[in-house]
Amino acid sequence: MGLNNTPNSNRLHIGIFGKRNSGKSSLINAITNQDIALVSHIAGTTTDPVYKAMEINGIGPCVFIDTAGFDDEGDLGDKRVEMTNKVIDKTDIAIMIINDTDIYKENIWHDKLIKNKIPVIFVVNKVDILTNINDIKALVKESFNKDIIEVSANTKLGIDKIKEELIRCLPEGFNLDSVVGHLVKPNDIVMLVMPQDIQAPKGRLILPQVQTIRDLLDNKCIVIATTTENIDDALKSLVKPPKLIITDSQVFKTVYEKKPKESLLTSFSVLFAALKGDICEFIAGANAIDSLNENSRILIAEACTHAPLSEDIGREKIPNMLRKKMGENLKIDVVSGVDFPDDLKSYNLIIHCASCMFNKKYVLSRINKAKEQNVPITNYGIVIAKLAGILDKIIV
Repeated sequence: MGLNNTPNSNRLHIGIFGKRNSGKSSLINAITNQDIALVSHIAGTTTDPVYKAMEINGIGPCVFIDTAGFDDEGDLGDKRVEMTNKVIDKTDIAIMIINDTDIYKENIWHDKLIKNKIPVIFVVNKVDILTNINDIKALVKESFNKDIIEVSANTKLGIDKIKEELIRCLPEGFNLDSVVGHLVKPNDIVMLVMPQDIQAPKGRLILPQVQTIRDLLDNKCIVIATTTENIDDALKSLVKPPKLIITDSQVFKTVYEKKPKESLLTSFSVLFAALKGDICEFIAGANAIDSLNENSRILIAEACTHAPLSEDIGREKIPNMLRKKMGENLKIDVVSGVDFPDDLKSYNLIIHCASCMFNKKYVLSRINKAKEQNVPITNYGIVIAKLAGILDKIIV
């Protein structure tokens, strides 16, 4: 998979924050050297956050997020600011534009970013026309103990310094995580059990399967792929049992009963739970099922926003499994995409999908929100293994 095809969920997310008409959109255009964001002298041109995937030398694949000004006003402005607020959960590095000496709102948003452990790069744009640059520089130094980068999006002054600072602020180990590298070594035989997912477009595999195959090939493994009904024949075709079997979570129990005893077993969803989330927190969340009953309330969160389908894992299969165990009166709510309640206290458990469409920062922000409100959270694959009685028999 080339850099141009890197999924947005695997890219560094760079959020651009500032007041209306501070030059956020023009700064993105200058950094990327493309006219990808709408620029206007009219304040409030950017409404909803705009995401643009790019590649920058020294950084690699990244996504710039152009946000609405956090000083927007009125009912519509408040909604735009709320959308900007949600961008924080996805942001790996923030660029804060300060173009005047009234930094009351910048202080508030800086505190939000720091609370979320997001490094902040301070930029003063439009230095070719501003007359109070020294005052702004002194104020930023006094208020945040940081130097501010002087930039002109028009002349490209300071753009290279921003790129250098972005590289310096890269999260440790970013993009070095492997989907399955912790479980395999070169020349290991790995079997993939991949039922035809009804949610996948015709003729394609779903994203976790594609990323896992690529990662196995990068780790010099020998990969054999099959569907559930052909497991027996696939195993017979091998000279020796596979080191690892990776299956779709929905057929966990079937594959467990057929696998050679020496073969390790996991699922795509479990691998992504470890890659993008907190696997220990997810296992603890799944074990909370033992204390639930039919009066409990569960939230199921999907990253995708596809139309509900028959046999949908999140809307049909997992709820059916849970109600079979706890009772038909079990209350289950389903949210998708970026819809995720701020108040989680009414729930006894949150079950999240594999999050192949979300970046790691966003998944961890949801986990932290659940932890702060003392609500257990787990993952599709982990909870299916728990309900199948094999959670202690799979490898994570």
